[in-house]
Amino acid sequence: MQTASILPQWPEREYLDTREYACYYNGWMLLPRTLSRRALLRSAGCGFPLLGLRSLLAAAVTDANGQRKPHHTPRARRIIFLFMHGGPSHLDTFDPKVRLEKDNGKPVPFQRGLTFGEDAVRGLFKSPWKFRQNGQSGLPVSELFPHVATCADDLCVIRSMVGDGVDHGAALLQLHTGVFSFKRPSMGSWLLYGLGTENQSLPGYVTIKPTLGHGGQSNWSSAFLPGEFQGTPIGNSGSKVEDIRKEPIPWIEHKGASGEQQRYELELLESMNRTHAAANEHDPELEARIRAFELAFRMQTEAPEAFEVEKEPAATQKLYGLDDPETRDFGWQCLLARRLSERGVRMVQCYHSYWDQHSELVKLHTKLAREVDKPIAGLLKDLKSRGLLEDTLVVWAGEFGRTPWAQGADGRDHNPYGYTIWLAGAGVKKPFVYGATDEFGYHAVENRMHIHDLHATILHLMGLDHLKLTYRYGGRDFRLTDVAGAVHYGIVA
Repeated sequence: MQTASILPQWPEREYLDTREYACYYNGWMLLPRTLSRRALLRSAGCGFPLLGLRSLLAAAVTDANGQRKPHHTPRARRIIFLFMHGGPSHLDTFDPKVRLEKDNGKPVPFQRGLTFGEDAVRGLFKSPWKFRQNGQSGLPVSELFPHVATCADDLCVIRSMVGDGVDHGAALLQLHTGVFSFKRPSMGSWLLYGLGTENQSLPGYVTIKPTLGHGGQSNWSSAFLPGEFQGTPIGNSGSKVEDIRKEPIPWIEHKGASGEQQRYELELLESMNRTHAAANEHDPELEARIRAFELAFRMQTEAPEAFEVEKEPAATQKLYGLDDPETRDFGWQCLLARRLSERGVRMVQCYHSYWDQHSELVKLHTKLAREVDKPIAGLLKDLKSRGLLEDTLVVWAGEFGRTPWAQGADGRDHNPYGYTIWLAGAGVKKPFVYGATDEFGYHAVENRMHIHDLHATILHLMGLDHLKLTYRYGGRDFRLTDVAGAVHYGIVA
């Protein structure tokens, strides 16, 4: 019998990543160290029964359109995550505290958790901003966010968030990946792994202007999940929108070759890569690169149009604040997020830096809130007018909140023990306030929602059971919520 260490050319493009099988093809004995399910089932020596099994397995995990089936009926199809990097103060935005007004300047009357500015701790610090009741619900929102306040009746405000990371790096990683001690797949990668993408010509997971610090790429990495589930960054926190618009995703366009020539080059390159994959140990980076070439080729036709934000009507651009230098940057991110979401991108993240006011709270929180307030309200109103808010989940969050005491003359320290985020759109109650911190706004005391619980709840809204969404790696099954997490049905509509 003939034996081969490499595979003959398959009739169709296939990849090789499933392990520990040997079978026969056209008289050749194939001894691959790695084979995909598709390649395995196409190996005719395994017979037509396995081809039948292939169909049964495919039907169990995909629908009629080739999309992966969720575990249960989803309430949301996509996510837009508005991340306020640095940790905005919940006490000055969405969680007013009468006790701080009353005891402003008095010594802190409770035991403090781990802090960074122990030598700079001052007395209790009331909010410098007024809170007003808004909408038919009377939801209190700080005067820092007058535009978001007009959307109060669409918000589900969670005032009882809890995390484990006291420093930015740990807190960012936990919010994005579920843990802060190891490199794990990001939430967006888990969503792609569980649900797939709705557009084969765009990345399924996009992160706009992400920070390169505090974990950097690990915050949108697929880690040990296949590389095709990694987030695609658009610029970084130091990039100017004007520069990003010139080339949002570098090196997509191949100006020196026609589409037919590129297709020929890709097929030749893929054939070489498949041969390499068949003859060597499983190489996830190679598999990710093969898929990246294919996606980049397809993106040439659709991605440029998706990024043409300037073609939006003038009224829409104004709604997002693109006519104002102060709001143009984040407004562009939010409008791009809407355009990508309506084109089937599963998750889009928008980053805004840098809300870490250990000093100059009044000056810098005022500036930062002004930069994002109108764009966020514009996004919510635009999604709602287009009917997209019904199946889009919008998440607004920082990595933690701030302390109820002053740090130095005019600042607040980190506080992961009780803080606020809000959700809007698909599947959540509105208008609604969930959970509470104590009278000082330091500890969550009612309906405490740990980050693991938030992840479990978001996955539930997307149709995924966080206990079933697992991936075997290194001899154990991993999940986004690690070994914890519970769905908080109290916020589910």
